[in-house]
Amino acid sequence: MAGGGGSLGVERTKRGGASKRKKKKRVGFVLDMTPLVDITFLLLTFFMFTTTMAAPQVMEMQIPPEQTEVKVKEGSLLQFFVRGDNKVFYRMGQDDPQAVSLKDIKSVSIKQNINLGNECIVALYVSKDAAYGLVVRILDELNLAEGVITQEIEKREDPKNPGQKMKRERRFTM
Repeated sequence: MAGGGGSLGVERTKRGGASKRKKKKRVGFVLDMTPLVDITFLLLTFFMFTTTMAAPQVMEMQIPPEQTEVKVKEGSLLQFFVRGDNKVFYRMGQDDPQAVSLKDIKSVSIKQNINLGNECIVALYVSKDAAYGLVVRILDELNLAEGVITQEIEKREDPKNPGQKMKRERRFTM
């Protein structure tokens, strides 16, 4: 359409009066949506049945049987404490507890486990008021440290079996 554009079917008036143009008639067009709705629901149900749902992530922990007392060498016990205000501390043996950030838990665990080998026992003490998400992140950091610890320990020679490499024995309690 030449000229100033404008919407179709609307008469424009000129200065001199009414326009002599004819109105364009709109063609009546109706789209039946029923089959489209049916196809949409068929596709929706198809994709719902064919996709795999995200399996819940479960952290598997084994609870030891009830025991009244467990004797451990003080020097081989690495303890992490989570207070009710979500502050995290650690101590080795009977040393004074030291504050530790979440990102440093992995390095502390690696350092102490490599120094002591399979003799290190990691214990996690959590207050009832501590955030559950924080405890999970701490466990994740300890699990991430386990790969490095295992690699380093398996490079060493087993003192009990000369000529053989050490196997990682993980000791952890909560």
